[in-house]
Amino acid sequence: MLLKDTIKNIDFFEELTEEQIQTLSEFSNVSTYPEKSILYYESDINNKLLFLVKGLIKIYKVDKFGNEIFLYHIYKNSMISELSSLNSSEIHCFSNAEFTEDSTVLSIDFEKFKEHFLDKNILTSKLIEVLLNKSQQFQCIINRELVFDATAKVAFMLAQDLDMFNKLKRQEVSFMLHIQPETLSRVLKRLSRSGTISIQSSKVTILNKEELVSMFKGVGV
Repeated sequence: MLLKDTIKNIDFFEELTEEQIQTLSEFSNVSTYPEKSILYYESDINNKLLFLVKGLIKIYKVDKFGNEIFLYHIYKNSMISELSSLNSSEIHCFSNAEFTEDSTVLSIDFEKFKEHFLDKNILTSKLIEVLLNKSQQFQCIINRELVFDATAKVAFMLAQDLDMFNKLKRQEVSFMLHIQPETLSRVLKRLSRSGTISIQSSKVTILNKEELVSMFKGVGV
């Protein structure tokens, strides 16, 4: 796929004209990465604005004992970079990013992106919207790790990321949610008995999403 076509396939850039896409392509490039490779490590600094064109990325941190703490997934057609300032050309990495599938990444020179677009108030509101969504995502992570009990953690993942829940093995889900596999099994059985979900051949189907959301909505607020 041509670079300009790749840019057009990212929703973030859907409002750009052909001329603007051409300009953007002049300081952008596309790279491919194999599964299990690392995009960046915590505390790395770069000057590129990154978007996931296709594939899947796991974002995680490592505690002082070397244990991996899962934070969230980044899906295709999404911005990867965690921006903390629009006034600096440096982008700091606050976590580790690992590809869990063969993936493709669009990389854009952030300084030139600011010069040609943000400084002209092009895509500014779009970027702010993305950053606000990321902020909300981090709030959900805080709730998940510090406030939610096991039931709320499972309900939250089922409501927000059912496809990933069904894709992963139960042990992997337990690891991500930082609960014991036995606890996950008990929660799923309880939700199934109450008619909130259905489980057929290990695949979960939501029967009552309103009830599911009520198990975590408002918790920690």
